[in-house]
Amino acid sequence: MIHGGPYASYTTALFDETQVLVDAGYAVVYCNPRGSSGYGQAHGRAIRQAMGTVDLHDVLDFLDGAIAADGRLDAGRVGVLGGSYGGYLTAWTIAHDHRFAGAVVERGFLDPETFFGTSDIGSFFGLEYVGETPEQVAAQSPQAVVGQVTTPTLVLHSELDLRCPLSQAERYYSALKRHGVETELVVFPGENHELSRAGRPRHRKQRFEIILDWWQRYLPVG
Repeated sequence: MIHGGPYASYTTALFDETQVLVDAGYAVVYCNPRGSSGYGQAHGRAIRQAMGTVDLHDVLDFLDGAIAADGRLDAGRVGVLGGSYGGYLTAWTIAHDHRFAGAVVERGFLDPETFFGTSDIGSFFGLEYVGETPEQVAAQSPQAVVGQVTTPTLVLHSELDLRCPLSQAERYYSALKRHGVETELVVFPGENHELSRAGRPRHRKQRFEIILDWWQRYLPVG
């Protein structure tokens, strides 16, 4: 599970996202890769104009380390999910590593080229994190490498998301479909970027049900 931000961090507080999955029988592994907050300026700035590089390495190295350290974990049965920047890194991960049984890409920053001018932070976020030249943008864009994805992928998004506009998900989902990837797109009406934290209770419940249904299909527990 990959957090958003990227300049944010997981803490030791109770987190409903992990608790729902644990209660369903899953082990949940999450960390604060380079780009996260809480570890100093250099750690946080390490992925500026280098997204999908050291952060990807950190997430995969941590996963490998956790599996090696705990005999209860099965390296052959792993899924990956994340929202916002976590959606970005999930989409980037499954384009470069094909070990995962399934993925959930939620409210993702997926197409930096069209993010500028459509997002409420589009005037500066992409320029700061992926740069502005076409070569820089393409080198860090999940949309540019979507043809490499083979992992079954659930795409979740909110209709009124101004941070990562719905078009980010629509373009990514359409490209997955065009390349023959098993995929579904679920759009929550009337919700915004804060669905998982502050959405309508019925939509938050439905969201968990949809995620658990996806995992039961592609990563079932006993």
